[in-house]
Amino acid sequence: MSEKTEAGSGSAALEAVKWLLVVGLVAAAVIGNSYFSDQPTLYRVVGVAVVALVAIFVALQTEQGKAFNQLRKDSMVELRKIVWPTRQETLQTTLIVLVFVVLVALLLFVLDWILGGLMSWVIG
Repeated sequence: MSEKTEAGSGSAALEAVKWLLVVGLVAAAVIGNSYFSDQPTLYRVVGVAVVALVAIFVALQTEQGKAFNQLRKDSMVELRKIVWPTRQETLQTTLIVLVFVVLVALLLFVLDWILGGLMSWVIG
């Protein structure tokens, strides 16, 4: 039992080191972009992109990163199962919504007009 605890604490320490490395890489990218502001934008963008890719790679090596990557993969599988509406269905649904919006707007206008008239008649 104590071996599992020691292995778990060593793993947790390694995870913390990986996350510190990720934070350090992001900070280096931000500071480096600011420090080299006199350099051409293309070079800075390439530098930040490379550092960001390295940071993402390191983050994906952590337990949370692996779980996130698995969630991303599962989401892509679920997205493939979606049946998207056709153009005709989309247009019909849009027209139905627009008609109901206009009807509710007219209903509210008429109610406001009637209640405004009643209030004017009561007040004088």
